Amino acid sequence: MFKESKKKLSTPATDTLLANGTSFEGTIEAEANIRIDGHFQGDIYSTRTIVIGESAVVRSDIIARDVILAGKVFGSITTEGRLTITSTGELYGNTATPTLVISEGGVLNGTSQMNQTMDAESPAAIDKSEDENQSSFSQDIEDSQASLQPEAG
Repeated sequence: MFKESKKKLSTPATDTLLANGTSFEGTIEAEANIRIDGHFQGDIYSTRTIVIGESAVVRSDIIARDVILAGKVFGSITTEGRLTITSTGELYGNTATPTLVISEGGVLNGTSQMNQTMDAESPAAIDKSEDENQSSFSQDIEDSQASLQPEAG
């Protein structure tokens, strides 16, 4: 008769699981969703979503499409989509992501860089943009200095 309303963060289906009570050291490369509830040390690369569960302690650099962080990560996280730090999540390191969501109680102890999609910000495009900004800035300085010079007459 009455419906109970619960807000719950939807997590993707788990293809690979490192369960609570399990420790692993190495490199994970996957084209699948990964969930870690144990201890992991190494690097993680996934073209899908990585979920770091509440009991997880991860010492890793993570690169993935999306990351949901409910445990502890010591290292950097780079995503192409979204990094979600839940109220129990703790990131001690840097992040580069187009979308960053931190719930109340979540911890980010590091720097965050908000990028558009990785394809739009290729290194060549960034270098060209910086060169254009520098030359525009230099021209602005020259113009302002010229306007401060007294007119000869």
